[in-house]
Order: sequence, then structure tokens, then C-alpha cells
Amino acid sequence: MNNALIWVIVGVALCAMELLIPTAFVESALGVSAFVVALLSFVVPGWNYQIVLWMVISLLMFWALKRFVPNRTAPALREATEARTTTAIAPGETGRVIYEGNSWQARCQDNHVSIESNQEVFVVERKGNTLIIIPLSTFQ
Repeated sequence: MNNALIWVIVGVALCAMELLIPTAFVESALGVSAFVVALLSFVVPGWNYQIVLWMVISLLMFWALKRFVPNRTAPALREATEARTTTAIAPGETGRVIYEGNSWQARCQDNHVSIESNQEVFVVERKGNTLIIIPLSTFQ
């Protein structure tokens, strides 16, 4: 079998996999790189050189496409946000709050303070899926 034909088959397979399993153009970039190597296989002899060429072209394509892939950072919390507890939060423990219409896991910033159920709280920060809160009565 011809090297160019093998690279075309690999390129088609990788591009088809991108259609089935979206990977933010990773498999498409690898597939297009395989098509380029298929064209260059008439000039570049030997599998070893072709595989190295495929890796180099793939890396260059990833570097070129990086600017088009959206950054997946977590959205920041708005300043001065309030929530309402749905469960009592014991000192150093976690409970639940309603924040922006959704139920969140929450923990008090001060590990020595307990917060009763159905109280207004102030959201200080977010750590993963847990909100760090303080009682609103602290400010009044």
C-alpha cells in the first residue's frame, strides 16, 4: 500500500472522528496534518521522517488554532452578592444556599460562626462548587 494512501485514510478517519466526538478541533487538526503529510510523502521518504513531519505539522496547527479556541475559565462572582440559606450551617461545616436562583453548597468564612436556616448571607468568594459566605447580620 502506498504511504500517501495510508496518510489519506488516517486523515479521513481523524476528521470523521471529530464529527462523532467533538474535541475542539484537535482531531481535525491531526487529520489535516495527515493530509499535508500525504501530499509531502512523495518528497519525504520513509515512515520515520513522515511521522516526525506529521507531529511537527500537528504542533504548528495546534499553535495556530489556539487563539480560536475559547478560554474556559469560570465566570467571576459579581461584587456584593447576597444569598439565602436553605439549611443551617454549623461552624466549620457546609450547608446549602440559594444563590442566583440555584442551590449551592456553602461554607462560612469564619469557622467559629454558625448560620441559621433561611438567613440572608453575603457571598465572599467561590472555591470550586462551594460558595464562601458570611452572615449579612455581620454588616448591620
